[in-house]
Amino acid sequence: MNVTRGFTGRPRVADPGLPPGQYDAGDDWPVLSAEVTPDLAPADWTFRVDGLVAAPRTWDWDEAHALPESAYEGDIHCVTSWSKFGVRFGGVSLDAFLAAVRPEASATHAVAYSHTGYTTNLPLADLTGGRAWIAWQYDGEPLPAEHGGPARLLVPHLYFWKSAKWIAGLRLLDHDEPGFWEQNGYHARGNPWEEQRYSGD
Repeated sequence: MNVTRGFTGRPRVADPGLPPGQYDAGDDWPVLSAEVTPDLAPADWTFRVDGLVAAPRTWDWDEAHALPESAYEGDIHCVTSWSKFGVRFGGVSLDAFLAAVRPEASATHAVAYSHTGYTTNLPLADLTGGRAWIAWQYDGEPLPAEHGGPARLLVPHLYFWKSAKWIAGLRLLDHDEPGFWEQNGYHARGNPWEEQRYSGD
């Protein structure tokens, strides 16, 4: 698969809050997916954390909602060059799930996978310390299916392809293992402020 570097969009506006190469999408929230939106009801949703952990575990919808609520308010950035300011997501901090499974000292990375089979890789450090969430609300309402509902991974400090829609689980590893887009030329980490869009950036 060839990766096209020639993304086009709205004219770039100089804004100190925008990472390089991004534009403010305003009220728009473009729908971009690598696969067809699934018909996944909350009652059928599960989330599992396994791999290099002391106590692998799967949560269903009610069990996940019983964890302490947490929210993110801030900005999100897509590799296709749009950014949204002042978004509000609600859910549970990923730290709560990780505390329950107790990652082993050797765990350095994770592969996030979706109910659709989509995968993406992340350093474990990008998922801990209040930097990532399992989110099921947007702006006080249930997260729409086209944006990853009933629940998605949210890692807002990285490009949004890392925030896997329809999240099903995390597998903790002692090495980096590229996911779907990373195998097709995207950057292993995806830091918007360093414009890490593609392998080699």
